[in-house]
Amino acid sequence: MPMEMARHAGSFDFILDAVAADHDINAYINLLRRDGNITLVGAPEKPLALAAFGLIMARRSLSGSPIGGLPETQQMLDFCSQHNIVADVEVIPSRRSTKPTSACSGRM
Repeated sequence: MPMEMARHAGSFDFILDAVAADHDINAYINLLRRDGNITLVGAPEKPLALAAFGLIMARRSLSGSPIGGLPETQQMLDFCSQHNIVADVEVIPSRRSTKPTSACSGRM
């Protein structure tokens, strides 16, 4: 696990994983607190390798959900607007894509 991610191990209640490519799901599961959940909405082409003990020993859960159509997306945007939920988005140039966790440094 990269050092920046290791620093945040066990600190998240929920992670929404929208990655539709092969990635180390276990590294993200390790970021969850006890009883935390990671929900997959991205659909990688091949099954992800999952270490079950990362879920079992901390009572973490893994779930999946289809992204939904336009009505569901509008409902979600309306909910976010009503509750002042905003996104923090940073566009990362492809030359930096090998180090995406460095973009999170100091934000948590």
